[in-house]
Amino acid sequence: MSSFRSEPFLWIHLAGIAALPILLQIAWIGLAVGDPLPGYWLELIFLLVIAIAPISWMQWYKPFDIFSLLFVAQRPELLTPEQLKILSLFKRPKHRFITVLGTVLMIAGLWKIYQIAPIATPAAAFLPQWRIIGLLIASLAFLASHLFLQVPLSVLGVLFTKNEQWEKTEPIPVSNIAQSFTLLGIRVRKILPTLVS
Repeated sequence: MSSFRSEPFLWIHLAGIAALPILLQIAWIGLAVGDPLPGYWLELIFLLVIAIAPISWMQWYKPFDIFSLLFVAQRPELLTPEQLKILSLFKRPKHRFITVLGTVLMIAGLWKIYQIAPIATPAAAFLPQWRIIGLLIASLAFLASHLFLQVPLSVLGVLFTKNEQWEKTEPIPVSNIAQSFTLLGIRVRKILPTLVS
């Protein structure tokens, strides 16, 4: 019997961490556009509300369903018992600790990037120098970067599950998936080809 760690969706979403540096760089350039508002804390609150809070809330209450890619999601009723057990692992208390850790890392990253944003002014010179445009670019980039941090972190939490814990894990009922997980995209019968060992 193959290990649950060989599930392709786990590795695909773990690889998403590679997008994090690019997205943070886009956010950095966005924050270099225009002159900061007189009350810098207003900009930070805006970024926290738009970019940090939604992903933290999602991962805390309704974690991202990893059996999806881009704009398609595998229909819950077609998941295998092993995949349903994997989803159960995302609902452990450990997952919420990981969510808090990811949120703290993103807030620290936001604060640091905000401080060094003026260094990126030459790179942002090609954009219209309206602060609102820069904030919108930064907020969208931070939102995406937060997602591409939280999901791989939660996947790592699953991959480091001990075999004994895996054996004790019960599959999540299919009827609970829609209310327990965030499913994005069109529901399809299959996304990845079946791997034959």
